[in-house]
Amino acid sequence: MKGFIFLGLVAGPFYFAQNTVQDTIKTKEIESISFLKRLPVTKEIINVEKDLGSKNLGQDLPILLKNQMSVISTSDAGNGVGYTGFRIRGVGGTAINVMMNGVPYNDSESQGTFFVDVPDLASSASQIIIQRGVGTSSNGVSAFGASVNVISKDPEKEFYVKSDNAYGSFNTYKYSAEIGSGKFWKDRLSVLGRYTKIHSDGYIDRAFSDLDSYNFSALFEENKTKIRLLAFGGKEQTYQAWNAIDRNTWETNPRFNNSGAIYDTNWENIIGFYDNETDNYRQNHYQLLWEQNFNDHWNLETTFHYTKGKGYYENYKQDAKFSKYNLPNLTVDNQTIKKTNFIRKKWLDNDFYGGVSTLYGKFENLDLNFGIVGNQYEGKHYGNVSGVYFPEIFEHEYYRNNSVKNEFAGFAKAIVTLNKFELYGDLQLRHINYDTKIIQQGDNEGVNLEKNWLFFNPKFGVNYKINSGKLFFSYAHAHREPNRDDIFANTEIKPEKLHDFEAGLEKSFGAISFTTNLYYMNYVNQLVLNGQINDIGEFIRVNSGKSYRMGIEVGALAKLSDHWNLSGNFTLSKNENRDFKNETATGFENLGNTPISFSPNVIGNILVNYSPTSNFSLGLQNQYVGRQYLDNTNQENLKLSNYFLTDFNAKYTLNLKRTEVDFKLLVNNIFNQKYVNNGFVYDGDPFYFSQAGTNFMFGMSLKFK
Repeated sequence: MKGFIFLGLVAGPFYFAQNTVQDTIKTKEIESISFLKRLPVTKEIINVEKDLGSKNLGQDLPILLKNQMSVISTSDAGNGVGYTGFRIRGVGGTAINVMMNGVPYNDSESQGTFFVDVPDLASSASQIIIQRGVGTSSNGVSAFGASVNVISKDPEKEFYVKSDNAYGSFNTYKYSAEIGSGKFWKDRLSVLGRYTKIHSDGYIDRAFSDLDSYNFSALFEENKTKIRLLAFGGKEQTYQAWNAIDRNTWETNPRFNNSGAIYDTNWENIIGFYDNETDNYRQNHYQLLWEQNFNDHWNLETTFHYTKGKGYYENYKQDAKFSKYNLPNLTVDNQTIKKTNFIRKKWLDNDFYGGVSTLYGKFENLDLNFGIVGNQYEGKHYGNVSGVYFPEIFEHEYYRNNSVKNEFAGFAKAIVTLNKFELYGDLQLRHINYDTKIIQQGDNEGVNLEKNWLFFNPKFGVNYKINSGKLFFSYAHAHREPNRDDIFANTEIKPEKLHDFEAGLEKSFGAISFTTNLYYMNYVNQLVLNGQINDIGEFIRVNSGKSYRMGIEVGALAKLSDHWNLSGNFTLSKNENRDFKNETATGFENLGNTPISFSPNVIGNILVNYSPTSNFSLGLQNQYVGRQYLDNTNQENLKLSNYFLTDFNAKYTLNLKRTEVDFKLLVNNIFNQKYVNNGFVYDGDPFYFSQAGTNFMFGMSLKFK
């Protein structure tokens, strides 16, 4: 019950798109953000340096965002480094449209977001824009819970050298170096470069992460032209921690990890672990962003992008059949050998490229926005095996399939101002073609099929301006295609449909800012997590028929004095499948209305910040998450209990001549709460991803100007 004590105070940090953001952004905004601020949708615009800088010490972006409205963050390794994810309004990462500078980041086939491939992303960002619900995103798959757009920072106007370093629990450390040229070539050009190394042993046994990332940015500005060239990406190696553990193991040995386990000949006892049961991937992003202002009325933004990804995950496969990997049995000393131990590598080699161009028109009482989008994804999937005891079997390719996915879309948006009213309309037409072919059959990998979808997504809304605030209402109709795993599991699976109704109030009362939002999201054929995972730890989804999410979101920010700030948010919701039919070995059983998996009814956060001086601050973040279910069958034994977490952070800035030194301390879960925020169901039993107890990170940043 102690979580409810803080619920009324709210959780932070909470950020307001209409108020605090305008005070923190000093440079001229790009047109897309200026347009977004006026839209009648629920949104938060986060200033990364100001709002997240004090706790950006190496943990992944989903962990940095865990106190945002309606957000729950997860970590496979248990300490926020490595494979992490988030859910917004109970909707998982495959239904959250993540973009980087408006370029889709979700994998085109799996629709997943793998932030482990771009470590230390927050250090390269200036703003993060979160829209809950369908939102207004026009590029990439439709948002069925939220959209998140990460905006890269521009090079600074003056020369600087910066180093960020941190160390903490579980041998976690971060080393980062960054240099900015300042303006040169007649004040038209500036560049910056950053390299980061992050390592962690992980809370879970052997769940180490070795992460490298880089960022290069060049900015050219002259008169009405602005061109940005971005190159960023990373390389990761992580020991697999996606198997989770059963309830008894969680209670007695929560750090246990059975990934890579090697058993005795009777498969009864573990005799060791394979030391390279790892995931290995490299991803490079290249973006060219061109902004051209023609006159006082028209502005054009065009982005070309290319993403290259390649990598594999490796497993020790004990006592596996030769036939499983398209290999003949061996004969040794006149004895036929049908099984042996293999090292298996499953590869993904993909290319994603395309462009988006948006024309903005700005008139006295009318704002227009027209755009076209074209993207293509090429994915090559293949697997190799090598024999542990038979070196002649080396990197044998046992399956291969290739996929091509094309997306073309056009959209038109408008805002009309009529006295105190602003009317908004948004029309999008989106076509998707997905073609996947088996090149070499093996191990039930791949299918031969081609799918086409054509979606019309209309949206409209209205703002009503009031003193120091506004009232708004919006409606959006969205469609979303199933992902690769959905289609492979059921080639007749249906695309999702969503009717999203949002109504809200944003209001300031002197030193207090307040926002509240009511939402009703009505789904048809929603793809919900059934609680099970496939052989690489990805959650399996099924069409649930009809379902809905409805709730209220409330946030507040109060400046109590020159030294004290209080902010927070809470979400009360109801998330149900209607007449849910559960598939069993004997057929389907109708369970009636059941809670949607991974959708707690209560999420609350509160942030208290104390700044005794201008260069010293202390913060306390609290989060309460209500109970949630691992699947959609409403069984008590498949329920995750509610939990309450408290984190502490401190920052002290030492200003010297031409040098700035920041000291940062972050202590997570200071009351050592034992909790689980993620899991799955296997053979009817719950399996849990353990999360770390009390842990810390200490950092020091140096900036020479």
